[in-house]
Amino acid sequence: MYMPGDARRDNGIGCRGVGARGNRLDGLITGCGAAIARRKEAEGWFDVSTLKEPYRVEGKKTLGYEIAEQGGWELPDVVLYPTGGGTGLIGVWKAFAEMETLGWIGKKRPRMYSVQAAGCAPVVRAFEQGEEFAAEFPDAQTRASGLRVPRAVGDFLMLRILRESGGGALTVEDEEMIHAPGVVGATEGLFFAPEGAACLVALKKLCSLGKVSAEERVVIFNTGSGIKYLECYE
Repeated sequence: MYMPGDARRDNGIGCRGVGARGNRLDGLITGCGAAIARRKEAEGWFDVSTLKEPYRVEGKKTLGYEIAEQGGWELPDVVLYPTGGGTGLIGVWKAFAEMETLGWIGKKRPRMYSVQAAGCAPVVRAFEQGEEFAAEFPDAQTRASGLRVPRAVGDFLMLRILRESGGGALTVEDEEMIHAPGVVGATEGLFFAPEGAACLVALKKLCSLGKVSAEERVVIFNTGSGIKYLECYE
């Protein structure tokens, strides 16, 4: 198992706790993926990194089913997803297609928005430039480790989803996402991770730009607990 050198301590401790042999590498998650690719054939490993196996997308797909079920089998108008590797965004969209095939929902789809950190925004940059693929983002930096993915394997899938849905992609500054959980905590009793908090900030921006109205139904995803980011909130 590989992780970036600046990965949170709890990640390494948790992996070792279930018997994994951890290795930290200088650099970002893309370097870890490259290390796995070099060794998997020689050592007979099964690669479970993002979008290299089917099980993770199938698991993330359940998010789409939950959206439909909890909405009375009517999809919302807008979905905001914090995007690193993008497996969740891809899985949710896959679920919508499957449910239509099953006859559970109609053709309506929400406008899908990818939310990234300003310091690591390859998908946002590619979307704005009309690119099919997202080139690696140089000097990627953000305190939201789940968003610190300078190049995603499924970039072309995410960009296709954003465009097909009529949605888009936007960035949030680190300071904005770190201050936002206080609002959610006070109103909903939930302690968001910075990634999820970024979606709240992004929603406010979309509303101010007139891209989301007060009458629309919106789903934002929080992909982690603020408890794992205590150093950010001190």
